[in-house]
Amino acid sequence: MYGMPDEIKVEADGALRIITLNRADDLNAVNDNLHVGLAKIWEELNEDVDARAAVITGAGRAFSAGGDFNYLDELRNDEALRQKTIKHGRDLVIGMVRCRIPVVAAVNGPAVGLGCSLAALSDVVYIGENAFFADPHVSIGLVAADGGPLVWGSQISLLQAKEFALTGVRIKSARAVELGLANHVVADPLAEAIACAKKLLELPQQAVEATKRLMNIQLEKSVMASLDYANLAEYVSFGTPEFNKIVDGLMAKK
Repeated sequence: MYGMPDEIKVEADGALRIITLNRADDLNAVNDNLHVGLAKIWEELNEDVDARAAVITGAGRAFSAGGDFNYLDELRNDEALRQKTIKHGRDLVIGMVRCRIPVVAAVNGPAVGLGCSLAALSDVVYIGENAFFADPHVSIGLVAADGGPLVWGSQISLLQAKEFALTGVRIKSARAVELGLANHVVADPLAEAIACAKKLLELPQQAVEATKRLMNIQLEKSVMASLDYANLAEYVSFGTPEFNKIVDGLMAKK
């Protein structure tokens, strides 16, 4: 559906769209195809007049394990790919912020790096009992231009957001709810997210979409204040000696 790459599966259930990150064998780690799809899908949802709510989840036992190591290696060696990826990261963030329909996240397992941002930019978040958030961008020498740190400062204490962003520490599910990074810890995030989305479908469409927009205007202002700087900083970090050394080590372990 929507002409997405194989790495993203989109299913229609009436007016509900179920989006599944579809690299289960790789814990839904982000490669180029998945990143491209995530950059484009939000406008597809906006243009789909029959769509009124969406659920996003991961296939298998992870929501997303972050950046695929091979993708990181490609990014440091391919200037054109790096430029495209930075642009698509920007498109992804803005696309989610401006998506007209409510998006419910079913965080069924680890949500790392970009996975944190996908959850943080959603409208309601159900997280599994054994799932967690973590953003290790800094740990591998990158700036998180489209990761959790871009959004966390608008959602939780800035001091806590800085600690999580700089250290990459895992935020367990119960702690995530306590902080406000997720709404509910549940045994079956996908079932609960679908049930929530279907309740939203029963509400007046214009009221739902306009209310989401009026609340996201403030989030958009916050994101746009730092997004261009974040994109430039991440672009620069792909070329640093520290990043190259870390990726060399990751590739050597494969």
